[in-house]
Amino acid sequence: MTSAGTTQSKQRHWDDVSQGDELSAFSIELTETRIFQQVSGTQDWNPSHHNREWVRAGGQPDIFMCTDFMQACFTRLLFEFIGDDGWLRKFRMEMRKMNRPGDMLTFGGSVADKYLDDEGEGVLDLDLWCSNERDGVTTPTKATVTLPRR
Repeated sequence: MTSAGTTQSKQRHWDDVSQGDELSAFSIELTETRIFQQVSGTQDWNPSHHNREWVRAGGQPDIFMCTDFMQACFTRLLFEFIGDDGWLRKFRMEMRKMNRPGDMLTFGGSVADKYLDDEGEGVLDLDLWCSNERDGVTTPTKATVTLPRR
């Protein structure tokens, strides 16, 4: 245990990672309550996240989850993979399809490339995604991270 009372995770090292390795995926059920909690917590009062009549009048079938929640889930996925001594260099997320109440969201990824940069740091390019059972991949994402070398 660390002094803050949290458990420190085992650090992953660049030398132990291979191209094609999978990140440990996780799933979250997207409930109506979870969406409303996110809206309330972020104060993102865009009607697309809480007003069904407004959303349906615009041609969408239902409310959908906001960007901040998706970013937070990708942050969890990334930092569980890179550990305390890894660094996030780049992050690009594309919200292409909506995640709606009742969807089971799965966040996962894989190592697309592994190389040393000009300073000799161990760099990984990652392909990440969020998918649901209804639409498949809804949010393709890319990240570049560094990991400590042995």
